[in-house]
Amino acid sequence: MDQERRKVSNPLALAVLAFLVQRPMHPYEIGRLLRERNLQQSIKYRNSSLYMVVDQLHRDGYVTPQDTSREGRRPERTTYALTETGKAELRTRMRDLVSAPVKEYPRFQAALALIAVLSPSEVPALLDQRLQALTERTREIRARLDAAPAKGVDRIFVIEHEYELAVLEAEVNFVHHLAELIRQDPAGFGALWHELHPTDRPSVERHMG
Repeated sequence: MDQERRKVSNPLALAVLAFLVQRPMHPYEIGRLLRERNLQQSIKYRNSSLYMVVDQLHRDGYVTPQDTSREGRRPERTTYALTETGKAELRTRMRDLVSAPVKEYPRFQAALALIAVLSPSEVPALLDQRLQALTERTREIRARLDAAPAKGVDRIFVIEHEYELAVLEAEVNFVHHLAELIRQDPAGFGALWHELHPTDRPSVERHMG
């Protein structure tokens, strides 16, 4: 292609390229494999966005149509193959993602940065609710990981779930510790937090403004 290709940064686009390393596929099959391997837990996508991503990868020269087939009354399905340019781009982007930490902006971290708008008396109970949800999520992931060997799933295909479990367990410990600290020593977080909540919410809004 003569035009400059855009770099592939969309996780779904990287997943499409990664699946096509195995063999040529049509988008419907890629979507099915995404669901079968529970990649929707790691990569956000919809069927419509999947087809849009494949079209963009085609325009950029990273994939190329191989053949088109039709089964019965179903719409035509185009099989796509990975180009050498697509293979090189995939490996370059994956090396970057694995080797270079990037600052992300989790919602919970943002909430902690602004938590002073809530009263010290109500925060521990809210953290308890979060802790319960986190604990349930860790159980689900452990069950999936425990079941993987019996299903013949290679460990390389579940390491993203191992990572998620490790992150969740760290958050469980942090949330539990923070809730206990606030309960046992609310004054240890400074006088300002308590000054913000002498009686009602309007006083909070005046200080935050």
